Amino acid sequence: MLALVAAAALAGCNKQSHTIVAGPDGVDDNTADVNLADVKLPPSITASHIYRCKDNSVLYIDWLSDNTARVRTSRTEVGTSYPVGEGQPVQGSADAKSVSYKGKTCNV
Repeated sequence: MLALVAAAALAGCNKQSHTIVAGPDGVDDNTADVNLADVKLPPSITASHIYRCKDNSVLYIDWLSDNTARVRTSRTEVGTSYPVGEGQPVQGSADAKSVSYKGKTCNV
């Protein structure tokens, strides 16, 4: 009896071939105009240090791979990125024991 029910169930199936395609009709994923060569990744953090300044303030500096530094005045803020070098707000390097930020000297 079970075989009879199974045979009846299979006989009711539609045996036409079907193609299942995701997305709306007429959209071809191969024609998407995507240029991956223009994608630029953000700079990576090469070092992070906490500095104490002469006025007793604290700076959190993330040294980035593109020769910039992200400076924060608290652990929770996002911070501001500055170029590093002479004439810039941040002077020093991740290896230095002392850096200068907007004219004030800060030590590790």
